[in-house]
Order: sequence, then C-alpha cells, then structure tokens
Amino acid sequence: MATLLDIVTTAAILFAVSAGLLIVFGVMKIINFAHGGFLTVGGYSALAVTKLGWNPWFSLAFAFVIGGVCGMIIERLVVRPLYSRPLDAILATWGLGIIIGQGITLAFGREVQFVQSPVSGAVDIAGGSYSEYRLLLVGIAIVLAIVLGLALNATRLGLVTRAVIMNENLAKGLGINSGLVRFGTFSLGAGLASLAGALITPLSSVDPNMGVPWLVNAFMLVMVSGVSLVSLGVACLVLGGAQVLVSSWGNPILGGLTIVVLAALVLRFRPQGFARD
Repeated sequence: MATLLDIVTTAAILFAVSAGLLIVFGVMKIINFAHGGFLTVGGYSALAVTKLGWNPWFSLAFAFVIGGVCGMIIERLVVRPLYSRPLDAILATWGLGIIIGQGITLAFGREVQFVQSPVSGAVDIAGGSYSEYRLLLVGIAIVLAIVLGLALNATRLGLVTRAVIMNENLAKGLGINSGLVRFGTFSLGAGLASLAGALITPLSSVDPNMGVPWLVNAFMLVMVSGVSLVSLGVACLVLGGAQVLVSSWGNPILGGLTIVVLAALVLRFRPQGFARD
C-alpha cells in the first residue's frame, strides 16, 4: 500500500511542478527554462512566510502572486522581443534561470533551509502510517487540474487561448490579441511554477539550486505530453510510478534518471508521446 501511495503522490507532485511549463509551451511554443528559477522563487517565498511567522497556508497564495509578478516583468522585458526567435527565447530563459538562482544566493545565502509545513503528522492507512501532507498534495493536484481544464474549455479566455494554440495567425485575423494572451500565459505559468515550489518545499528543503532537478523532469514530462493536461497526468502517473519503483526496489540514483530515460525512449518509438493520435 505504501508503494502505491508513493506512486500516486509522486505523480501529483510532478503534475503540479509541470503544469506551468506545459501551459507556456502550449501557447508560446517555447520551453521556459526559467521554470526552475520560478520554482526556486516559490520555495523562498514559502521560506519568507516561515521567517515572518505567518500562517504556512499563506505561502501558497504569496508564492503564486510573487511568481506571477516576476513572470509579468520578465515576459515584458525579456521574452516578448524574442517571440519570432524561439531558439533565442529558450537560451534567454535558460540564462534567466541562472540569474534568478544567483540573485537568490545573494539575498538568502547558499545554506540549506527549511520551511514550516501547513500540515504535519501521518494518517493510518491499511495498517500503516502515511504522510498527511503528501496525501493533501494529491487533492491539490486534482483541484489544479480541474481548474485549469475548466479555464481552458469552459471560459471565453480558454476559447481565446485555444485559438492561439491551434492557429495564431488565424486568431489574429479574428481580432484576438495574441500578445496579451502570451503575456497572460507566461505570467500564469510563472505563478504556477512558484506555487509548485511552495508546495514541494515542506517535503525537502530550500536552496538556490532546488529548481534544477525538477526542471529536468518537468521538461521531459511536457515533451511526452504535447499540450494536453490529460496526457500530462498520464505521463506523471506512468513515468513517476516507474521512478518510485526503481528507487524503492533498485537504486535511488538510477531512480532519479528514470523519467529522463523512459521519456527519451517513449519519444523515440512514439514521437507524439502520450498524446492521442
């Protein structure tokens, strides 16, 4: 039972971490390599809440707002001039991730720090105990998926966004402001990344490089998911589950490579990944 719960909770965590990257990739057709930096921003936002003695639940909203504001500034000053040069945009966001990490190091230092968890303790399940916070993350990931799904499929904003995803030139011809859609999308993606950073910090620790390993896994999950939230959920469950099994029954170091290796194999034999044909 513990292994099954590990698989489900790991998939939930990976979904939360990858959702913002998927949204940006779907609309803007670029991989935001500053995503790891935004995850780190979220982690340190949660740390600031802990140091100020505020309610740990406030760290989630605080991280989302801080990440969203940072995303607005970066999109306007750095990413927007590079829309027609996607390779340069990718390199620019990679550099931004490094800059964010160095800036955080200057502000907070290099030491590993810890944040207060909104929920502590364990619950009894099938004769064993399991982390209450990890179980809570499953519910948060489900709510996040539902909210994003409804926003994309049941609102005018979602209709406009999907129009830009499918055919940006046609959307422009219909009077849709694709620049505004891109601005909102990048800001939302940054906010979601920071929210994810705040969510994962109670499980580990906070340091200036905390977003890097998460970025690698998120990147591979997005590559095998296309622009589908459903496909992302399937990828997180399958590849995240494989990571848990390899780490538990094999070698934890090999477990850390599982998602990257399996995603590469999936793309080799099925270029569309987990997306439907």
